[in-house]
Amino acid sequence: MAEDGKPHDGQFRGTRNLRRLADISDRKQREAVERGLELGLEAAPSVNDRTISTFARGQQPAFAGINTFRKAPYLEDVHEVGKHEVAVLGAPFDMGTTYRAGCRFGPQAIRRISALYDSYSVDMAVDLEEELDLVDLGDVFVIPSNIEKSFDQIDRAVSWVVGEGVFPVVLGGDHSIGYPDVRAIAPHIDGRVGIIHLDRHLDIQERDMDERMHTTPWFHATNIENAPPANLVQMGIGGWYGSRPGVKVARDRRTTVLTITDIEEVGVERAAEVALEVAWKDAEAVFLSFDIDSVDAGFVPGTGSPEPGGLLPREALKLLRLIAREGICGMEVVEVAPPYDVSDMTAQLACRAVMDVLGTLVAEGKLGARRDQDRAEKQAQEPPESTPA
Repeated sequence: MAEDGKPHDGQFRGTRNLRRLADISDRKQREAVERGLELGLEAAPSVNDRTISTFARGQQPAFAGINTFRKAPYLEDVHEVGKHEVAVLGAPFDMGTTYRAGCRFGPQAIRRISALYDSYSVDMAVDLEEELDLVDLGDVFVIPSNIEKSFDQIDRAVSWVVGEGVFPVVLGGDHSIGYPDVRAIAPHIDGRVGIIHLDRHLDIQERDMDERMHTTPWFHATNIENAPPANLVQMGIGGWYGSRPGVKVARDRRTTVLTITDIEEVGVERAAEVALEVAWKDAEAVFLSFDIDSVDAGFVPGTGSPEPGGLLPREALKLLRLIAREGICGMEVVEVAPPYDVSDMTAQLACRAVMDVLGTLVAEGKLGARRDQDRAEKQAQEPPESTPA
Protein backbone atom coordinates (compact mmCIF):
# COMPACT_ATOMS: atom_id res chain seq x y z
CA MET A 1 0.00 0.00 0.00
CA ALA A 2 1.11 3.59 -0.62
CA GLU A 3 1.49 6.08 2.24
CA ASP A 4 -2.05 7.35 1.71
CA GLY A 5 -3.42 3.84 2.16
CA LYS A 6 -4.30 3.43 -1.53
CA PRO A 7 -3.04 0.53 -3.64
CA HIS A 8 0.27 0.88 -5.50
CA ASP A 9 -1.57 0.32 -8.78
CA GLY A 10 -0.20 2.70 -11.40
CA GLN A 11 3.10 3.39 -9.63
CA PHE A 12 4.99 0.44 -11.06
CA ARG A 13 6.44 0.26 -14.53
CA GLY A 14 4.76 -3.09 -15.09
CA THR A 15 1.29 -1.69 -14.49
CA ARG A 16 1.90 1.33 -16.71
CA ASN A 17 3.32 -0.82 -19.49
CA LEU A 18 0.35 -3.16 -19.48
CA ARG A 19 -1.74 -0.15 -20.38
CA ARG A 20 0.86 1.03 -22.89
CA LEU A 21 0.40 -2.15 -24.92
CA ALA A 22 -3.09 -0.98 -25.88
CA ASP A 23 -1.47 1.85 -27.84
CA ILE A 24 0.64 -0.50 -29.96
CA SER A 25 -0.98 -1.97 -33.06
CA ASP A 26 -1.00 -5.73 -33.70
CA ARG A 27 -1.38 -5.23 -37.45
CA LYS A 28 1.86 -6.97 -38.45
CA GLN A 29 1.06 -10.00 -36.31
CA ARG A 30 -2.39 -10.34 -37.87
CA GLU A 31 -0.89 -9.98 -41.34
CA ALA A 32 1.67 -12.66 -40.51
CA VAL A 33 -1.09 -15.08 -39.54
CA GLU A 34 -2.93 -14.39 -42.79
CA ARG A 35 0.26 -14.82 -44.78
CA GLY A 36 1.03 -18.11 -43.02
CA LEU A 37 -2.38 -19.50 -43.89
CA GLU A 38 -2.05 -18.35 -47.48
CA LEU A 39 1.43 -19.76 -48.04
CA GLY A 40 1.45 -22.71 -45.65
CA LEU A 41 -2.02 -24.26 -46.12
CA GLU A 42 -4.78 -24.31 -43.55
CA ALA A 43 -4.28 -26.72 -40.67
CA ALA A 44 -5.79 -30.21 -40.46
CA PRO A 45 -9.51 -30.21 -39.57
CA SER A 46 -8.76 -31.56 -36.08
CA VAL A 47 -6.83 -28.39 -35.16
CA ASN A 48 -9.16 -26.00 -33.34
CA ASP A 49 -6.95 -22.90 -33.59
CA ARG A 50 -7.53 -21.87 -37.18
CA THR A 51 -4.68 -19.35 -37.13
CA ILE A 52 -2.30 -22.35 -37.29
CA SER A 53 -1.08 -23.38 -40.76
CA THR A 54 0.06 -26.80 -41.96
CA PHE A 55 3.63 -25.64 -42.72
CA ALA A 56 5.35 -23.36 -40.18
CA ARG A 57 5.49 -19.91 -41.76
CA GLY A 58 5.52 -17.55 -38.78
CA GLN A 59 6.88 -16.99 -35.27
CA GLN A 60 5.58 -20.27 -33.88
CA PRO A 61 6.62 -22.87 -33.07
CA ALA A 62 9.97 -21.47 -31.89
CA PHE A 63 11.79 -24.74 -32.66
CA ALA A 64 10.64 -24.88 -36.31
CA GLY A 65 11.22 -22.85 -39.43
CA ILE A 66 14.23 -21.21 -41.08
CA ASN A 67 16.57 -19.36 -38.72
CA THR A 68 16.80 -15.61 -39.06
CA PHE A 69 17.17 -13.16 -36.20
CA ARG A 70 13.83 -13.30 -34.38
CA LYS A 71 12.42 -14.87 -37.55
CA ALA A 72 12.61 -11.49 -39.25
CA PRO A 73 12.22 -11.53 -43.05
CA TYR A 74 15.31 -12.82 -44.87
CA LEU A 75 16.34 -10.23 -47.45
CA GLU A 76 18.19 -12.14 -50.12
CA ASP A 77 18.52 -9.13 -52.43
CA VAL A 78 20.74 -6.72 -50.50
CA HIS A 79 19.96 -4.00 -53.06
CA GLU A 80 16.58 -3.70 -51.33
CA VAL A 81 17.99 -3.04 -47.85
CA GLY A 82 17.40 0.71 -48.10
CA LYS A 83 13.66 0.10 -47.83
CA HIS A 84 14.12 -1.04 -44.21
CA GLU A 85 15.35 0.45 -40.92
CA VAL A 86 17.57 -2.20 -39.34
CA ALA A 87 19.63 -4.96 -40.94
CA VAL A 88 21.11 -7.89 -39.05
CA LEU A 89 24.14 -9.47 -40.68
CA GLY A 90 26.46 -12.19 -39.52
CA ALA A 91 30.24 -12.05 -39.68
CA PRO A 92 31.13 -15.72 -39.08
CA PHE A 93 34.87 -15.15 -38.82
CA ASP A 94 37.12 -16.59 -36.11
CA MET A 95 40.58 -16.73 -37.65
CA GLY A 96 41.50 -13.82 -35.39
CA THR A 97 41.15 -15.86 -32.20
CA THR A 98 44.27 -16.51 -30.12
CA TYR A 99 43.00 -19.35 -27.91
CA ARG A 100 39.70 -21.19 -28.57
CA ALA A 101 38.16 -20.86 -32.01
CA GLY A 102 34.48 -21.59 -32.72
CA CYS A 103 32.78 -18.20 -32.82
CA ARG A 104 32.36 -18.53 -36.58
CA PHE A 105 29.24 -20.40 -35.49
CA GLY A 106 28.10 -17.49 -33.31
CA PRO A 107 25.68 -15.90 -35.81
CA GLN A 108 23.88 -19.21 -36.33
CA ALA A 109 23.56 -19.81 -32.59
CA ILE A 110 22.25 -16.32 -31.85
CA ARG A 111 19.68 -16.56 -34.61
CA ARG A 112 18.57 -20.00 -33.51
CA ILE A 113 17.92 -19.07 -29.88
CA SER A 114 16.35 -15.75 -30.89
CA ALA A 115 13.31 -17.72 -32.07
CA LEU A 116 12.53 -18.29 -28.40
CA TYR A 117 11.61 -14.65 -27.85
CA ASP A 118 8.39 -12.75 -28.40
CA SER A 119 8.53 -9.31 -29.94
CA TYR A 120 6.98 -7.53 -26.94
CA SER A 121 8.81 -6.48 -23.78
CA VAL A 122 6.67 -5.79 -20.73
CA ASP A 123 9.61 -4.02 -19.08
CA MET A 124 10.09 -1.61 -22.01
CA ALA A 125 6.55 -1.50 -23.42
CA VAL A 126 8.04 -1.96 -26.88
CA ASP A 127 6.99 -4.35 -29.65
CA LEU A 128 9.89 -4.82 -32.08
CA GLU A 129 7.79 -6.57 -34.70
CA GLU A 130 5.15 -3.86 -34.77
CA GLU A 131 7.35 -0.81 -34.22
CA LEU A 132 10.53 -1.57 -36.14
CA ASP A 133 11.19 -2.62 -39.73
CA LEU A 134 13.96 -5.19 -39.31
CA VAL A 135 15.39 -7.65 -41.84
CA ASP A 136 18.11 -10.29 -41.79
CA LEU A 137 20.68 -10.15 -44.62
CA GLY A 138 22.29 -13.46 -43.74
CA ASP A 139 26.07 -13.73 -43.42
CA VAL A 140 29.04 -12.00 -44.99
CA PHE A 141 31.09 -14.30 -47.22
CA VAL A 142 34.34 -14.28 -45.23
CA ILE A 143 37.59 -15.87 -46.40
CA PRO A 144 38.52 -18.29 -43.59
CA SER A 145 42.20 -18.47 -44.48
CA ASN A 146 42.78 -14.74 -44.92
CA ILE A 147 42.23 -12.10 -42.24
CA GLU A 148 42.69 -9.03 -44.42
CA LYS A 149 40.41 -10.22 -47.23
CA SER A 150 37.77 -11.07 -44.64
CA PHE A 151 38.13 -7.57 -43.18
CA ASP A 152 37.58 -6.15 -46.67
CA GLN A 153 34.45 -8.26 -47.11
CA ILE A 154 33.01 -7.21 -43.73
CA ASP A 155 33.89 -3.57 -44.42
CA ARG A 156 32.12 -3.69 -47.77
CA ALA A 157 29.03 -5.35 -46.31
CA VAL A 158 28.61 -2.96 -43.38
CA SER A 159 29.41 0.07 -45.54
CA TRP A 160 26.71 -0.98 -47.99
CA VAL A 161 24.11 -1.15 -45.21
CA VAL A 162 25.10 2.17 -43.64
CA GLY A 163 25.34 3.83 -47.04
CA GLU A 164 21.72 2.90 -47.65
CA GLY A 165 20.72 4.70 -44.45
CA VAL A 166 20.08 1.51 -42.48
CA PHE A 167 21.15 0.71 -38.90
CA PRO A 168 23.59 -2.27 -38.84
CA VAL A 169 23.60 -5.03 -36.23
CA VAL A 170 26.65 -7.25 -36.74
CA LEU A 171 26.71 -10.71 -35.16
CA GLY A 172 30.25 -12.02 -34.76
CA GLY A 173 32.57 -13.70 -35.10
CA ASP A 174 35.62 -12.80 -33.07
CA HIS A 175 36.47 -9.30 -31.94
CA SER A 176 38.89 -8.60 -34.75
CA ILE A 177 35.80 -7.58 -36.77
CA GLY A 178 35.53 -4.43 -34.65
CA TYR A 179 38.14 -2.80 -36.87
CA PRO A 180 36.42 -3.38 -40.25
CA ASP A 181 33.06 -2.50 -38.68
CA VAL A 182 34.31 0.95 -37.62
CA ARG A 183 36.29 1.32 -40.84
CA ALA A 184 33.05 0.78 -42.74
CA ILE A 185 30.97 3.24 -40.71
CA ALA A 186 33.44 6.10 -40.26
CA PRO A 187 33.38 7.42 -43.87
CA HIS A 188 29.59 7.83 -43.62
CA ILE A 189 29.80 10.04 -40.51
CA ASP A 190 30.35 13.76 -41.02
CA GLY A 191 32.47 14.23 -37.91
CA ARG A 192 33.95 12.13 -35.15
CA VAL A 193 32.85 8.62 -34.28
CA GLY A 194 33.02 7.60 -30.63
CA ILE A 195 33.39 3.96 -29.59
CA ILE A 196 32.05 2.35 -26.42
CA HIS A 197 33.58 -1.08 -25.94
CA LEU A 198 32.43 -3.59 -23.29
CA ASP A 199 35.06 -6.26 -22.69
CA ARG A 200 37.31 -7.93 -20.15
CA HIS A 201 40.33 -7.30 -22.38
CA LEU A 202 41.77 -4.07 -23.81
CA ASP A 203 42.17 -5.39 -27.39
CA ILE A 204 44.31 -2.40 -28.37
CA GLN A 205 47.76 -3.81 -29.11
CA GLU A 206 49.09 -3.37 -32.63
CA ARG A 207 49.77 -7.00 -33.59
CA ASP A 208 49.37 -10.42 -32.02
CA MET A 209 51.27 -13.38 -33.46
CA ASP A 210 52.24 -10.99 -36.28
CA GLU A 211 48.61 -10.44 -37.36
CA ARG A 212 45.67 -8.13 -36.64
CA MET A 213 43.89 -10.54 -34.33
CA HIS A 214 40.95 -10.21 -31.95
CA THR A 215 43.30 -8.54 -29.47
CA THR A 216 44.01 -5.60 -31.81
CA PRO A 217 40.85 -3.97 -33.25
CA TRP A 218 40.95 -0.69 -31.32
CA PHE A 219 44.59 0.04 -32.17
CA HIS A 220 43.66 0.09 -35.84
CA ALA A 221 40.18 1.55 -35.46
CA THR A 222 41.57 4.56 -33.59
CA ASN A 223 44.06 5.14 -36.41
CA ILE A 224 41.04 6.13 -38.53
CA GLU A 225 41.08 9.90 -38.80
CA ASN A 226 37.57 10.54 -37.50
CA ALA A 227 37.58 7.76 -34.86
CA PRO A 228 40.21 9.16 -32.49
CA PRO A 229 41.35 7.40 -29.31
CA ALA A 230 40.08 10.34 -27.25
CA ASN A 231 36.55 9.07 -27.99
CA LEU A 232 37.22 5.41 -27.17
CA VAL A 233 35.85 4.11 -23.87
CA GLN A 234 36.67 0.56 -22.72
CA MET A 235 34.48 -0.80 -19.93
CA GLY A 236 34.68 -3.91 -17.73
CA ILE A 237 38.40 -4.46 -18.25
CA GLY A 238 40.17 -6.75 -15.77
CA GLY A 239 41.31 -10.23 -14.95
CA TRP A 240 44.65 -11.86 -15.61
CA TYR A 241 44.62 -12.52 -19.32
CA GLY A 242 45.71 -10.64 -22.40
CA SER A 243 45.66 -6.98 -21.38
CA ARG A 244 49.30 -6.09 -20.62
CA PRO A 245 50.39 -5.64 -24.28
CA GLY A 246 47.61 -3.11 -24.74
CA VAL A 247 48.15 -1.15 -21.53
CA LYS A 248 51.04 0.91 -22.94
CA VAL A 249 49.03 1.70 -26.07
CA ALA A 250 45.98 2.73 -24.04
CA ARG A 251 48.17 4.94 -21.84
CA ASP A 252 50.02 6.52 -24.77
CA ARG A 253 46.81 7.18 -26.69
CA ARG A 254 44.98 8.38 -23.57
CA THR A 255 41.92 6.24 -24.06
CA THR A 256 39.41 5.96 -21.22
CA VAL A 257 39.51 2.63 -19.38
CA LEU A 258 36.98 1.61 -16.72
CA THR A 259 37.83 -1.64 -14.99
CA ILE A 260 35.18 -3.94 -13.60
CA THR A 261 36.16 -2.65 -10.15
CA ASP A 262 35.52 0.92 -11.30
CA ILE A 263 32.03 -0.05 -12.42
CA GLU A 264 31.41 -1.92 -9.17
CA GLU A 265 32.53 1.06 -7.09
CA VAL A 266 30.80 3.92 -8.94
CA GLY A 267 27.78 1.94 -10.12
CA VAL A 268 26.42 1.12 -13.55
CA GLU A 269 24.59 4.45 -13.94
CA ARG A 270 27.65 6.59 -13.23
CA ALA A 271 29.87 4.36 -15.39
CA ALA A 272 27.47 4.79 -18.31
CA GLU A 273 27.39 8.54 -17.71
CA VAL A 274 31.19 8.74 -17.92
CA ALA A 275 31.30 6.55 -21.04
CA LEU A 276 28.70 8.66 -22.82
CA GLU A 277 30.40 11.91 -21.88
CA VAL A 278 33.74 10.75 -23.29
CA ALA A 279 32.47 8.93 -26.38
CA TRP A 280 30.15 11.78 -27.41
CA LYS A 281 32.61 14.65 -26.79
CA ASP A 282 32.76 16.56 -30.10
CA ALA A 283 31.42 13.44 -31.86
CA GLU A 284 28.57 13.04 -34.33
CA ALA A 285 27.91 9.35 -33.65
CA VAL A 286 28.84 6.49 -31.31
CA PHE A 287 29.43 2.84 -32.19
CA LEU A 288 28.69 0.13 -29.60
CA SER A 289 30.85 -2.99 -29.34
CA PHE A 290 29.72 -5.73 -26.93
CA ASP A 291 32.14 -8.58 -26.30
CA ILE A 292 30.19 -11.32 -24.57
CA ASP A 293 33.22 -12.16 -22.41
CA SER A 294 32.70 -8.86 -20.55
CA VAL A 295 30.15 -10.90 -18.58
CA ASP A 296 31.26 -13.27 -15.82
CA ALA A 297 32.29 -16.58 -17.38
CA GLY A 298 29.88 -18.45 -15.10
CA PHE A 299 27.03 -16.95 -17.13
CA VAL A 300 28.67 -17.11 -20.58
CA PRO A 301 30.77 -20.26 -20.86
CA GLY A 302 30.52 -20.24 -24.64
CA THR A 303 33.31 -17.82 -25.47
CA GLY A 304 36.90 -18.12 -26.62
CA SER A 305 38.63 -16.29 -23.76
CA PRO A 306 36.42 -16.76 -20.66
CA GLU A 307 37.27 -14.61 -17.66
CA PRO A 308 35.66 -14.89 -14.21
CA GLY A 309 34.60 -11.80 -12.30
CA GLY A 310 32.99 -9.79 -15.07
CA LEU A 311 29.65 -8.04 -15.26
CA LEU A 312 26.50 -9.81 -14.15
CA PRO A 313 24.00 -10.25 -17.02
CA ARG A 314 21.57 -7.76 -15.50
CA GLU A 315 24.37 -5.19 -15.12
CA ALA A 316 25.51 -5.71 -18.71
CA LEU A 317 22.00 -5.32 -20.12
CA LYS A 318 21.38 -2.21 -18.05
CA LEU A 319 24.67 -0.71 -19.22
CA LEU A 320 23.78 -1.41 -22.83
CA ARG A 321 20.36 0.19 -22.44
CA LEU A 322 21.80 3.31 -20.81
CA ILE A 323 24.28 3.70 -23.65
CA ALA A 324 21.64 3.12 -26.32
CA ARG A 325 19.32 5.77 -24.85
CA GLU A 326 21.49 8.50 -26.36
CA GLY A 327 21.43 6.86 -29.79
CA ILE A 328 24.13 4.87 -31.59
CA CYS A 329 25.12 4.46 -35.24
CA GLY A 330 25.51 0.68 -35.14
CA MET A 331 26.43 -2.23 -32.90
CA GLU A 332 28.28 -5.51 -32.87
CA VAL A 333 28.04 -8.54 -30.58
CA VAL A 334 31.12 -10.71 -30.69
CA GLU A 335 32.90 -13.79 -29.30
CA VAL A 336 29.93 -16.15 -28.93
CA ALA A 337 31.49 -19.60 -29.40
CA PRO A 338 28.75 -22.28 -29.42
CA PRO A 339 31.10 -25.30 -29.17
CA TYR A 340 31.78 -24.29 -25.55
CA ASP A 341 28.29 -23.09 -24.66
CA VAL A 342 25.92 -24.73 -22.17
CA SER A 343 22.17 -24.76 -22.86
CA ASP A 344 22.61 -21.82 -25.28
CA MET A 345 23.26 -19.51 -22.29
CA THR A 346 25.86 -17.41 -24.07
CA ALA A 347 23.97 -17.11 -27.34
CA GLN A 348 20.84 -16.22 -25.39
CA LEU A 349 22.49 -13.30 -23.64
CA ALA A 350 23.90 -12.08 -26.96
CA CYS A 351 20.41 -12.17 -28.41
CA ARG A 352 19.02 -10.28 -25.42
CA ALA A 353 21.74 -7.66 -25.82
CA VAL A 354 20.61 -6.93 -29.37
CA MET A 355 16.93 -6.91 -28.46
CA ASP A 356 17.44 -4.65 -25.44
CA VAL A 357 19.46 -2.17 -27.49
CA LEU A 358 16.93 -2.12 -30.33
CA GLY A 359 14.06 -1.88 -27.84
CA THR A 360 15.72 1.11 -26.17
CA LEU A 361 16.30 2.84 -29.51
CA VAL A 362 12.60 2.40 -30.31
CA ALA A 363 11.44 3.53 -26.85
CA GLU A 364 13.62 6.65 -27.04
CA GLY A 365 12.46 7.55 -30.54
CA LYS A 366 15.87 6.96 -32.13
CA LEU A 367 14.55 4.27 -34.50
CA GLY A 368 11.19 2.95 -35.58
CA ALA A 369 7.59 4.04 -35.47
CA ARG A 370 7.92 6.38 -32.48
CA ARG A 371 10.71 8.32 -34.18
CA ASP A 372 8.54 8.75 -37.27
CA GLN A 373 5.60 9.79 -35.10
CA ASP A 374 7.72 12.35 -33.25
CA ARG A 375 8.93 13.80 -36.54
CA ALA A 376 5.41 14.04 -37.90
CA GLU A 377 4.21 15.79 -34.74
CA LYS A 378 7.08 18.30 -34.87
CA GLN A 379 6.37 19.06 -38.52
CA ALA A 380 2.68 19.58 -37.72
CA GLN A 381 3.60 22.07 -34.99
CA GLU A 382 5.91 24.11 -37.22
CA PRO A 383 4.30 27.31 -38.53
CA PRO A 384 3.69 27.29 -42.27
CA GLU A 385 6.19 29.16 -44.38
CA SER A 386 4.89 32.57 -45.40
CA THR A 387 4.68 33.15 -49.12
CA PRO A 388 5.93 36.43 -50.57
CA ALA A 389 3.24 38.88 -51.61
